[in-house]
Amino acid sequence: MSPNPEPTFRRYSEATVPTEYGTFRFVVYREADSPFEHVAIVRGEVRGASDVLVRVHSECMTGEVFHSLKCDCREQLDLAMRRIAEEKAGVICYLRQEGRGIGLGNKIKAYALQQQGYDTVDANRKLGFGDDLRDYKAAAFMLRDLGIESVRVMTNNPLKVDALRRDGVLVTSRVEHFAGYHPHNQEYLETKRRRMGHLYDLGDEEARPALASGGELD
Repeated sequence: MSPNPEPTFRRYSEATVPTEYGTFRFVVYREADSPFEHVAIVRGEVRGASDVLVRVHSECMTGEVFHSLKCDCREQLDLAMRRIAEEKAGVICYLRQEGRGIGLGNKIKAYALQQQGYDTVDANRKLGFGDDLRDYKAAAFMLRDLGIESVRVMTNNPLKVDALRRDGVLVTSRVEHFAGYHPHNQEYLETKRRRMGHLYDLGDEEARPALASGGELD
């Protein structure tokens, strides 16, 4: 049996978009034989640049659209846009791989198992999935297409850095990207630290932020 072909991507469309963090260029990439479109969110002139500040971020509808408190995905995305705006140059590679690659429906099934006492890792395993099914080939293609020479990656996950390097991205450094925690996501973040190798300290009270305006903690 021949190996599965490598996924192919192509730049499809782009436009400038005003955001609360300033104006960014949104560049959409289509993946062959897939319904998914990925987005590079670009600030400043990055072609030919080295040590570009980059966030490789996977979609989280529950957190980013519906403001779920079970994770820190929305806060991490906001932090990345704010940091790139402050630096006046950088890229967010926004990848359509919900629930660490298992999809929205299975992610909600995993949430139901977590309500029964499973942590995020064991819930995925109970459903027959690996701990993390994401890959970063789309991000690697985006960064090459944008002409970026090397990157500083905003992440707490060293395995993401390793995966990007395997896909040919020159990563010069990992930039800590901890957006804080609160009682609803503390156990989730602790599981990622303890069982998935993420790097941050939940013992630092200064890292515990208030919720966004209007939020409440039950």
